[in-house]
Amino acid sequence: MRIGIQASYAGGFQETAAEIVDLEAAGLDLAMCAEVYTFDAVSQLGYLAAVTQRVELMSAILPIYSRTPALTAMTAAGLDFVSGGRFTLGLGASGPQVIEGWHGVPYDAPLQRTREVVEICRQVWRRERLVHEGPKYTVPLPAEQGTGLGKPLKLINTPVRERIPVMLAALGPKNVELAAEIAEVWEPIWFMPERADDVWGDSLRAGKAKRDPALGDLQVICGVPVAIGEDVDHLHDLVRPQLALYVGGMGARGKNFYNDLARRYGYEEAAGTVQDLYLDGKKDEAAAALPEEFVRRVSLIGPESYVAERVAAYAEAGVTTIALQPLDDSREGRLRTVETMRKLADR
Repeated sequence: MRIGIQASYAGGFQETAAEIVDLEAAGLDLAMCAEVYTFDAVSQLGYLAAVTQRVELMSAILPIYSRTPALTAMTAAGLDFVSGGRFTLGLGASGPQVIEGWHGVPYDAPLQRTREVVEICRQVWRRERLVHEGPKYTVPLPAEQGTGLGKPLKLINTPVRERIPVMLAALGPKNVELAAEIAEVWEPIWFMPERADDVWGDSLRAGKAKRDPALGDLQVICGVPVAIGEDVDHLHDLVRPQLALYVGGMGARGKNFYNDLARRYGYEEAAGTVQDLYLDGKKDEAAAALPEEFVRRVSLIGPESYVAERVAAYAEAGVTTIALQPLDDSREGRLRTVETMRKLADR
């Protein structure tokens, strides 16, 4: 089991990076930077590449819509170069709120676009002349759509690796199937070992049946809020607001992927209640309406012996990396959390 951490959106990134350097020394395996409507993830990953030595780096995630496929490939190759081959390209569809509301581009055909973006990236990394004809992307651009002067090009630089690992963040059945087919790594959200196979199993098996053996075994990374100690049970309440945001407010009624997932996990009635309350502006009530079982099962909060049992359950269910979301409110506390999780993961 590997241990990762999500870099914080808030505060000065220089301080976050300095903390990740300390966590690297404590046994951290992976540092992840997200890109929502924050500072871009690429500049932060480049900064981390310069100040770290061993820890792997991952974009978690770059939306597939916000860059051309070729630019995505160039960016990944550049980050892999400056990090000495430590980068994993994390991609995802994001959602209409961000893609249409922030980037101003249509949110369409996420499955097809994801497949083509990955195909184009791998072609670029192999330094082939880029020629692609697909339903969503055609490169070079046809003469009738442009000046007619476009020609196939290949990447000038030689990448450190001709196959940079790709991670796909995916929730829906077809998206998960695609990730199991074409990606090196899959990132779900709210992974519950007890119910994972019921929710994800069929999609994973269908995708793996079409998987190229050269990709190796599918790696699975999941983010989990973590607090380890004898008197930390109250910290479950810190998890509730973010869960309520996603279940209740990340999208509209009938178009919220996270609400759909909560329902698939068996919390249909609660998911509807949380969404109604959240969209009515009653955010605190929405957080309180989340079932206690749901909050506990998507967290690692409790005594070390309990967390050790849960880590073993995650591993048994196929998780290969836990991305920590430490609930400690101090740098020293987060360092202790990583040290303890490193010990538990190595058992």
